[in-house]
Amino acid sequence: MRDSYDREISYLRVSVTDRCNLRCLYCMPKEGVSLLGHNDILHYEEILRIIHAAVRLGVAKVRVTGGEPLIRRGLMDFLSALKGISLEDLSLTTNGILLEVYAEKLFDAGVRRINVSLDSLNAEKYARMTRGGNLHAVLRGIEKAERLGFAPIKINTVAMRGFNEDEILEIARLTLKKPYQVRFIELMPMGRVDVNFQEQYLSDEVIMARIGAFRKLHPMNGNFRRTDGPARIYRMEDAVGEIGFISPVSHHFCDWCNRLRLTADGYLRSCLLVDDELDLKMPLRSGCSDADLQDMIRKAILKKPKGHDLQIGTAQQRKSRKEMPRIGG
Repeated sequence: MRDSYDREISYLRVSVTDRCNLRCLYCMPKEGVSLLGHNDILHYEEILRIIHAAVRLGVAKVRVTGGEPLIRRGLMDFLSALKGISLEDLSLTTNGILLEVYAEKLFDAGVRRINVSLDSLNAEKYARMTRGGNLHAVLRGIEKAERLGFAPIKINTVAMRGFNEDEILEIARLTLKKPYQVRFIELMPMGRVDVNFQEQYLSDEVIMARIGAFRKLHPMNGNFRRTDGPARIYRMEDAVGEIGFISPVSHHFCDWCNRLRLTADGYLRSCLLVDDELDLKMPLRSGCSDADLQDMIRKAILKKPKGHDLQIGTAQQRKSRKEMPRIGG
């Protein structure tokens, strides 16, 4: 299925819960966000129907997100049910706190690729950023995932001036001996959060320059790889792993964006940064047919905007009607 700008839409990100066991500074305010009730979020059976319909339209890749997906009951059975759908790729994003506990079950359920959020390698700083997270639990989870054979393991780091910019090289050096893909992500001005975008934004050019001054960076994805997503991928000289740069502010990747997002409360969004979304939950619960569901997904795809308007110097803190945990990180 192609959108109005001839982009092939093949990737669906699915938020299975708006709940999280952390309160990261750039994701939500200290008091948290208002949580959805049990009946307000999609049931697993409803999510499966949507995924089946999306696959019939050409979606080949599904990523399960949250909130923190590992805290939702029944997740492993849901993931196992996805084995019956002809997906080319099934992956999961987690903050890693519970990864050590659930890594084997995830592997048995058919997940082979994981993204782990990790913004600091300093235990005190990590706890401050996440408001109580345990860095050592996350590192143990990553190590266990590596032993079990998850690949690639992607480490997502939101780079922020005045917080972790002094750790850029230390985090990048993980790839010298480990087969990880460390991905530096530009801070985005979204929602009610406790960071100041204008003061703490750090561009990928700055990050690349610092790493490049330490060791030469070689570009890796001149030939497009489906698993890279929006990241520009490099490898440091003599490194085992890779380094990715995701630049939603400084280098828009809208021209080749291939994704849709299903929110925890059942809305389909064609762009993270545009609030236009289509309600799928109400039609599902009103008895819509599979053909009706496919028509609604087609409608969302054809309404996908050409791009977003985030620009360096003009970006202000955005007030979305949904917080990031509900949209899906």
